Amino acid sequence: MIYIILSVFCSVTVAVLLKLAKRYQISIIQAVTVNYLTAILLCLIFFKPDIGPVTSTAPWPIYIGLAVLLPSIFLILAVSVKNLGIVKTDIAQRLSLFIPIIAAYFIFKENFNSYKLIGLGIGFLAIFFTFFKKSKEKSKSDNWIYPITVFIGFGVIDVLFKQIALFKTLPYTTSLFTVFCLSFLISLLIVIIMVLTKKTKLQLVNLACGLILGLFNFGNILFYLKAHQALAQNPSTVFAAMNLGVIVAGSLIGIIVFKEKLSKLNYAGIVFALVAIIFITLSQLHVVR
Repeated sequence: MIYIILSVFCSVTVAVLLKLAKRYQISIIQAVTVNYLTAILLCLIFFKPDIGPVTSTAPWPIYIGLAVLLPSIFLILAVSVKNLGIVKTDIAQRLSLFIPIIAAYFIFKENFNSYKLIGLGIGFLAIFFTFFKKSKEKSKSDNWIYPITVFIGFGVIDVLFKQIALFKTLPYTTSLFTVFCLSFLISLLIVIIMVLTKKTKLQLVNLACGLILGLFNFGNILFYLKAHQALAQNPSTVFAAMNLGVIVAGSLIGIIVFKEKLSKLNYAGIVFALVAIIFITLSQLHVVR
């Protein structure tokens, strides 16, 4: 369980760092770029990927899709945390698991049991209640679009990563390393363009923040994979503990530390999110049995 706790800690820490970015005037795109460079170096150290088999037969369309989506959604994640807080953003990210589940039904023709159907139904209620605002509380910028984009974006990313996992010719860690490299190149290109057009300036503080962000972002991935290895016979335990842990920890930090204000319906959304993930986990257990 120590790996799950460490993974949850790293995941929530990333959200906290993004929350603090505005306070210290951090350039998110610069931090994200260094984040991927850090991930590349850590991949080399911990996973030792063999890039020899990465040829023209590799799933390049998926690699490129992920390379574009990952930095893009990371930036939107930062905006969502800044505008709507850690609580709602974390819930949006965790509930994005429903998109690959729906894709499994329509694309991969997976059968659904009653637990999964109930979980999906409660999950959509959770989304509605979590992001619900009374009309007088609406902001001029319609900030709700950010967590919704996070929800859809991370869901699509999850589907693409599952597609990579099905590509047995290459080890998953090699594909992960390749995606990080491409994401870094795309992020770096954006930074170069912004510097040349004088829309941003390179600052040491952004590089330092990106390094820290990369350490915790990679730590989340590393400990999550190690948790699955340690509990290979109980993948649903890892799945449930990780998602429930992030929602609970993120909510507590957002409410207690950052004084994020939630309505009663928003609190109901948190409860529904927890219940939905429990039912999805039960559906996995039911399949295993």
